[in-house]
Amino acid sequence: MDLTRVDIIGLSTSPSSGGAYALVLGEVEGNRRLPIIIGAFEAQAIALELEKIQPPRPMTHDLLRDSFEAVDMEVTQVVIDELREGTFFAKIRYRHNGEERQLDSRPSDAVALAVRVDAPIFVAPTVLEEAGIVAEDEADISSLAEQAEESPATDPEEMGGTELEKMEKKLEQAVEEEDYERAAELRDEIQRLEQEQQQNQN
Repeated sequence: MDLTRVDIIGLSTSPSSGGAYALVLGEVEGNRRLPIIIGAFEAQAIALELEKIQPPRPMTHDLLRDSFEAVDMEVTQVVIDELREGTFFAKIRYRHNGEERQLDSRPSDAVALAVRVDAPIFVAPTVLEEAGIVAEDEADISSLAEQAEESPATDPEEMGGTELEKMEKKLEQAVEEEDYERAAELRDEIQRLEQEQQQNQN
């Protein structure tokens, strides 16, 4: 399986997120972004390491890193390899005694470990195709956001179309505004509506 390498674009949240954050991953060679909803603790663990802030006591992911190092296990990569019913799944791949092995993991934990051991992060093509969001460059996003503010019909609720079409318009608007936490929620809702439509047709 050809995997797509990604980098951490950032962490975003909003007052309506209920304490959840969106971990935004972006293609190294491409313009697709993958928002994954994660908890506040995991977001803090990733942010502290990205900012190179050393807490007074080791956090859970620091302990995991130290445990790997203590038994001479080298993390080679982490892979977000599956999306099932709106839930992402990941693998931590490592080398021990010359053998390649892997552990099942939540993406947030895998990424928090990856940033601590400087391991590359990959996403399976099927996951990126299903849940990835195409983003324009920052200049285009800023321009589109300004146009949306000036337009009298920026509210998707005021636009015609089916419920699914309205949701897709909301998704486009969220991406333009770089509100990836909201975009991830809308993407999951669109997938749910599409699955319902398919079931009704069958």
